[in-house]
Amino acid sequence: MRTKGAVLVASLMLAVVMVGGCKKKIADPFPASGAVAGWEKSGKTQTFDAANLYEYIDGGAEQYISAGVVGVATSDYKFQGSLEATVDVYTMKTADGAKTIFDADPPTANSKSVPLGDAGRLYGQSVVFRKGVYLVRITAFEAAPGESDALLALAHGVEGKL
Repeated sequence: MRTKGAVLVASLMLAVVMVGGCKKKIADPFPASGAVAGWEKSGKTQTFDAANLYEYIDGGAEQYISAGVVGVATSDYKFQGSLEATVDVYTMKTADGAKTIFDADPPTANSKSVPLGDAGRLYGQSVVFRKGVYLVRITAFEAAPGESDALLALAHGVEGKL
């Protein structure tokens, strides 16, 4: 009886150590094709960490590195086969880092606040929002009728996965 108890305690301790030592996996922040009405994911998701971020945002990487970027994942989408957009999801070390980058792009006369994450803005052909340690930029490459509503729908789809 004493041996069974010792084995049980040892097993429980091992389970606690194993669970405590595992890092939580981040869910894929990109909605699948069709998960957001009209949007299809095109191509593969690319990722860049702080060390090679300059390969993705040459000339702007230092701002993100200074704010504590861990990495960025990026994926392309098409809305109803025509409007193309890129979704960038930056993971920062802290929520303050995401706020720093978000606040670096102040509101303009043509932007408006939108209810996304902790704070969000719509700038014509782009949506930017932050949620916890994440900063999300969604950029359309051409103007199209209804693009603001379409971009906001995609942003809400990403927000729901963070």
